Amino acid sequence: MTDHTVKKNPASIPHSIWHADDLRHAEKEAADSLGITLYELMLRAGEAAFNVARTAYPDASHWLILCGHGNNGGDGYVVARLAIAAGLRVTLLAQESDKPLPEEASAARDAWLNAGGMIHAPDILWPDDVALIVDGLLGTGLHSAPRDSVAALIERANAHAAPVVALDIPSGLIAQTGATPGAVINAAHTVTFIALKPGLLTGKARDVVGLLHHSTLGLDGWLAGQETNLSRFDASQLAQWLPPRRPTSHKGDQGRLVIIGGDTGTAGAIRMTGEAALRCGAGLVRVLTRSENIVPIITARPELMVHELTPKSLEESLEWADVVVIGPGLGQETWGKQALQKVENFRKPMLWDADALNLLAINPDTRHNRILTPHPGEAARLLNCSVAEIESDRLLSAQRLVKRYGGVVVLKGAGTVVASDVLQGIIDAGNAGMASGGMGDVLSGIIGALLGQKLPLYDAACAGCVAHGAAADRLAARYGTRGMLATDLFCTLRRVVNPDVIDVEND
Repeated sequence: MTDHTVKKNPASIPHSIWHADDLRHAEKEAADSLGITLYELMLRAGEAAFNVARTAYPDASHWLILCGHGNNGGDGYVVARLAIAAGLRVTLLAQESDKPLPEEASAARDAWLNAGGMIHAPDILWPDDVALIVDGLLGTGLHSAPRDSVAALIERANAHAAPVVALDIPSGLIAQTGATPGAVINAAHTVTFIALKPGLLTGKARDVVGLLHHSTLGLDGWLAGQETNLSRFDASQLAQWLPPRRPTSHKGDQGRLVIIGGDTGTAGAIRMTGEAALRCGAGLVRVLTRSENIVPIITARPELMVHELTPKSLEESLEWADVVVIGPGLGQETWGKQALQKVENFRKPMLWDADALNLLAINPDTRHNRILTPHPGEAARLLNCSVAEIESDRLLSAQRLVKRYGGVVVLKGAGTVVASDVLQGIIDAGNAGMASGGMGDVLSGIIGALLGQKLPLYDAACAGCVAHGAAADRLAARYGTRGMLATDLFCTLRRVVNPDVIDVEND
């Protein structure tokens, strides 16, 4: 099995993402623009997938190919024909249907039969020596759980010892959302065609996609002329957001950040947010918290300016600040509520997290100078729905949050979604080691620091999420994912937010 916790998608995959339905409709337009047929695209898709499978598993001499009753199955027939032409043994199982195959898939099926191939019923016994399974059961048109007959094949493939290469998308994974409403192929490799789909990068994608490969099928020129409002963001782009500082820059240029929170018993949350901001380049960071937290926080990190949160200190700090972060350890009692009521009219950039979001759910308002950073549970409270509903369509959930609350929304999770009223991005960084307490507090500090360094709200949110995930990825590569602490990120964050240094490093 592939270790999905630390693997990274190759740098060659694109940063643009297409909504799945849009791509299906555009496929014919793209082919027509180049004067080629959809069948030619199918041949190219099959060849791309065959090459990936052959390269990844050169010693696999017997392939089992599962073909559905659609164009994804047509891709499978092409792979099968190429495999037998290369001298491999192929066992091909095809789903049966009363409906005719699509024209292109039918042509691919005929070519397979003309090459001497055989088509077996889906319920045959599988040969003992199968070394590779190719999944061509269901494509990007799926919107619900697979039918029982397909689900049985999916479960059988998952239970087999042979690795699976999925064509375009693992069968059972919803291309638009990354949801898995039923059985889903657990692929070691996925070869996707023409463009990336959102479901390959968010939701349950990381559990089932394996290593993601991409082929444009020769449509590079056409794709270059298209625009999408959905992007993939990864560590390779940090240099665009974080250029080297001017030699004459000073702390006043890097932002004055106020962080508010840390009610009784939660000093750690506000301390982590403060130090994360410093590690990401904030010029000056002032923490407003409970009086009993002052000495422990200053002792742990003397570069932080720590004050008791009072009406006077809050008013003075809001006058002084360029950016406000509120929520880590804030609590939902009178102390926190009063602070949030004062902060909500702050006119400069601000970030609301944790209990600030829970209080916002009780008294909703709309602000366009604000970043919200909910995890799925907080998002569900903000939208008055279930966590399952949030996770069933993460992109739509982020859009709904923006529409209701304004500003920019960071919907956290595997494949974090960042949304404004115009743009959306999926963060392709981070790993399962981040499933531990305090990671959200660190993220708040990172984004707050980038806001102070004059990044616009959307850019600060995207860059902050990438830096957060990239810092965790560096740790996971060295030590693994289990046992990663939020404060462990401080040692790698500094390297990540200086990409000009990272690029020439050899460690």
